[in-house]
Amino acid sequence: MHKLNVLIVGPSSFLSTLNELKIFLKFNPLINNLNSTPQVIFFHTDAIIDKKQKDYISSINCIKICAGKKKDLIDNFDATLELPTTLKEINSIIENTVAKKKYNKNSSLEIKAYYLNKNEKKLSKFDEYIILTEKEVQLLELFLNSKKPISKDNILSSVWNYSSNADTHTVETHIYRLRKKISDKFMDEKFILNDKDGYYL
Repeated sequence: MHKLNVLIVGPSSFLSTLNELKIFLKFNPLINNLNSTPQVIFFHTDAIIDKKQKDYISSINCIKICAGKKKDLIDNFDATLELPTTLKEINSIIENTVAKKKYNKNSSLEIKAYYLNKNEKKLSKFDEYIILTEKEVQLLELFLNSKKPISKDNILSSVWNYSSNADTHTVETHIYRLRKKISDKFMDEKFILNDKDGYYL
């Protein structure tokens, strides 16, 4: 399996310790290489005292894990690790943070000006959100993945696994309730649209 590129940033003692341990690490440590393009930055709290390092950490778009003494840890990054620590914990926090980030990314969809979190069944816009049912999440995913309107029959077969001669009131009722939820919370009457060919976003 391809090893993650993890940029290590911090004081010389932090860098040399990780450099000595590199054969035991489950990732590829890039020691203080600010010209690299890492998937993860694992940095010591002392790094953000240095303006160049602090600016770099702030500007780069990747997973950021902060390590340091408990009183110095800054928790507005993807993860924190209290020092002193063990080799096992270093490997674990990097693997777990990356896995969690991938999971969250796969579960979050952008729909118009909204975000759909499939895990939490939440549709949100800014700080406001509504809780959805499993079927409502499936409906939104179906609409999002289609480039054209979807007929009631197709919705029934895709979401409910019903044949086309089943009762299409099921679809109408669910879409009516979903539209009402969105309208009541976000004052958006045009989230789910429909025409003679079916429903669409």
